[in-house]
Amino acid sequence: MTDLPRRRLRTTGPLAVRHGRLPRRRATAAALKLLAAVVAVCLVSVGSVAAYAVWDVARSIKTGVQLPGASGPGHTQGAVPDVSAIDGGVNLLLVGTDTRSDQGGAYSSAAEQDASSGVGNNDVTMLLHIAQDHKSMMVVSFPRDLMVSIPKCADPKGSGTLPAESYAQFNTGLSRGGLGCVAATVTAMTGVQIPFGAVIDFKGVSAMSNAVGGVSVCLATPVKDAYTNPPLDLPAGTNTLVGDAALSFLRSRHGVGDGSDLGRISNQQVFLSALARKVVSGGVLSNPVELYGLAKATVQNTIPSQTLTNPTTLVQIALALKDTGLQNMVFVQYPAMTDPENPNRVVPDDTAAEPLDKALVADQPVTLTGTTGRAAEDPSATNSPAPSDAGSTPPPSAAAGAPATSAPSSAPSAGPVALPSTITGQTAAQQTCTKGNN
Repeated sequence: MTDLPRRRLRTTGPLAVRHGRLPRRRATAAALKLLAAVVAVCLVSVGSVAAYAVWDVARSIKTGVQLPGASGPGHTQGAVPDVSAIDGGVNLLLVGTDTRSDQGGAYSSAAEQDASSGVGNNDVTMLLHIAQDHKSMMVVSFPRDLMVSIPKCADPKGSGTLPAESYAQFNTGLSRGGLGCVAATVTAMTGVQIPFGAVIDFKGVSAMSNAVGGVSVCLATPVKDAYTNPPLDLPAGTNTLVGDAALSFLRSRHGVGDGSDLGRISNQQVFLSALARKVVSGGVLSNPVELYGLAKATVQNTIPSQTLTNPTTLVQIALALKDTGLQNMVFVQYPAMTDPENPNRVVPDDTAAEPLDKALVADQPVTLTGTTGRAAEDPSATNSPAPSDAGSTPPPSAAAGAPATSAPSSAPSAGPVALPSTITGQTAAQQTCTKGNN
């Protein structure tokens, strides 16, 4: 059985998607793979191996997309004399499209193509924020069923400007106006300027999990989902997920938590934190061949912003996480509450979102006081520790020729911000377990 919607998704404008337990297609979790690559290459050695690997990765990078307010160096495949961490902070938007176009395999059937083709919808959207001092990182996941205002966006087809919408579903931004429209919407919501971004499709998830030899996740209870392709039937305990099984796990909605998209976000955070732990402590970082293989698997399935078409930039962003530490890598869900106009949708919880948005804009680290989310539990029952400076060093200067598109390099204005308890999430140091919906 495939996971299909009740109606066709079009690329010509927004289309409602059911929320909660109602039968409908689930979005790709492919946005996780670019973040995985950023984490994965953070300790790669420099010199001839790095220069060759960057050149090899550059051959796979696609033409870049212009983001609002950002400029890039264009496609560059020149020699790399040195590779070091990017100077200053980073805001990078990861957009996962649910399109079935050019995905092959199980997605080539007429039914799958009818489910979603063309550009698709941004059913997974994550904002990666790396602090200017490189001592903390935050990944904010935006629920696809958020009802928000979408600002005016440049038409990606080059025919002027698309009108603003005062009440639209968040995950229609990509089909409405491409990556730039999604970035403009996130900027309007958070106040954060976004110089880097990428659109990612289904195909890379299997490649990424294979590149790291699989990811071991903890399941508090069995996870079964007949709506994924392939179907999931995982026992409680530790499961190592590789290839299409990893894709199904990340896409699963019916099988985890309460069967909602919000539950799916916390399930993805279980996977992502496990991946970060493996990359940092499992030997991946010491193998340049494996690391750049991971980066190559990423760019082969990515449409980047123009600011990411220089392969050196991707490596420099990854190197910014070299001394961050797992306890300082925080994953959060953008706070939401039930839409009073539609119980199958959600709207931003402005009260809870205010301190989160301010922390992002002010480049302050955060601590969590809430739970791990609807589909995750922390067996240790502890909240995230405060960000620590232990093991951190000042960020090195950017390599010659790097684009000047990162955040300003001034220091954060204050200490860690304790987020409201209504904001769910976890750190990469927390070894959480997925709760099945069975």
